[in-house]
Amino acid sequence: MVTIERAQTGLRIERNLLKTLKGLAEYLDISLGDLVEGIALHAFEGKAPFSASTMEKIEQLKAVYGLTLTAEDAHKLVEK
Repeated sequence: MVTIERAQTGLRIERNLLKTLKGLAEYLDISLGDLVEGIALHAFEGKAPFSASTMEKIEQLKAVYGLTLTAEDAHKLVEK
């Protein structure tokens, strides 16, 4: 185990993406913060953060929560 210090943040995120992430965190039985940390740490090393079975669950959650955004949409989103 590695001891760390966490900071509270006021992160703003697209609504359906957040719902999908929360659903995935619940499915994996981890906190939303732990999920985001894991995704970021994997991305920083150029590694895929999810197994094939988890990717299948993500596709199901995306359908449930209406998430249609893709990586192509990153950095191009405009708020209403």
